[in-house]
Amino acid sequence: MIRKRRINIGALATLSPVTFWMIIFFLIPAISILVISFCVRGEVGDIQYKFTLDNYRKLFNPLYIKIFINSLMIAVSSTALCLIFGYPFAYIIARAHKKVKPILVMLVILPFWTNSLVRTYAMIILLRSEGILNTILLKLHIINAPIEIMYTNVAVMIGMIYMMIPFMVLPLYSSIEKVDESYIEAARDLGASKTSTFINVILPLTRAGIASGSLLVFIPTLGLFFISDLMGGSKVVLMSNLIKNQFLTARNWPLGSAISVVLIAVMLIFMALSRRGSGESIRKEVL
Repeated sequence: MIRKRRINIGALATLSPVTFWMIIFFLIPAISILVISFCVRGEVGDIQYKFTLDNYRKLFNPLYIKIFINSLMIAVSSTALCLIFGYPFAYIIARAHKKVKPILVMLVILPFWTNSLVRTYAMIILLRSEGILNTILLKLHIINAPIEIMYTNVAVMIGMIYMMIPFMVLPLYSSIEKVDESYIEAARDLGASKTSTFINVILPLTRAGIASGSLLVFIPTLGLFFISDLMGGSKVVLMSNLIKNQFLTARNWPLGSAISVVLIAVMLIFMALSRRGSGESIRKEVL
């Protein structure tokens, strides 16, 4: 009994700060946003606590629907491209020599040491009309006129991929490293080609890493407003920019809260689907 009490006290002492932190900085703000989304905006931008569904009805406006679809398309495309580019790199790291592997992992982590805004501005210098990329292509006579990349969906996607690809590589690396080499050797002994081995053996065994990496990339891309602000300008408006503008510029907190609630709901749905997919893949591995 004494030992159980000590364990309970220890668990309580460990979990209490985390629980307190989550309640203060996550649960209470989330409830506040949910409550405000059903309120009314006052004439001077204040919040009037009168129940209404008008904020959610406004979201059916074709303009908001278009912005929402565009946000999802950019998030999904960025996640897919991060997976396509990140998987080979993660595979190379996982199969590298023990002496080289820590260096490659460090190269993946290295961008986190630099402020994200600084990296975004570096990408702008690279991609703008008078930037490094266009200058090199013009000097090599590959193009006759500068390529207009900035302030387009492509520029925003490039910025998202550049910013988020480490979040894809690290979970994939961890998952690929855990793959038992005996499965690969068995597939090759049975006559399977490298492509067949990858599709039928390696890829299914790394589904958990794919799901985790995709989730870590997809959710932040829905909320990163500064990349679309800087690299998309006024031509690319995403849900994240819309929320920021409603809170800071239009002073319409109820509408901004309603958009935030919808965005959180979408994120929770994708998290549930990812968790379900990861659980099924783990059960298949066990069986």
